[in-house]
Amino acid sequence: MSSNKFLGFIVTSKEIHLDPDKIKAIQVMQSLKTLKELRGLQGRLAYDSTESIGSLSTFYKVNEKRHLFHRDDACQRVFEDIKEYLIKPPVLIAPISRKLFLLCVTAMDHYLGALFVQNNDKGFEQVIY
Repeated sequence: MSSNKFLGFIVTSKEIHLDPDKIKAIQVMQSLKTLKELRGLQGRLAYDSTESIGSLSTFYKVNEKRHLFHRDDACQRVFEDIKEYLIKPPVLIAPISRKLFLLCVTAMDHYLGALFVQNNDKGFEQVIY
């Protein structure tokens, strides 16, 4: 089975997952201290439209104020949560036409997201592409 890198993802004929090089770049980042570092994190996560982006709403409020970045405990917690999430990111699978599709929607003040999922053979929800 061949695989190709494309826009921050590894794509095969059966699945799509995040590029490990992109994940490592975020996991080795130190605590955010400046607005420039925050924007760098946002840029690194821009390719990933899954759950981690929704976590950034705490940072968006800081970014909108257009002043010096003041890190607080909430921002640090979100940053650590994103790094933890990226230890085992979701793998997108091909849809199975005879299985039921579920639509999962997340709505926040600064974010709206939706995912199609299907239950896999073990009964767990799997995100589909």
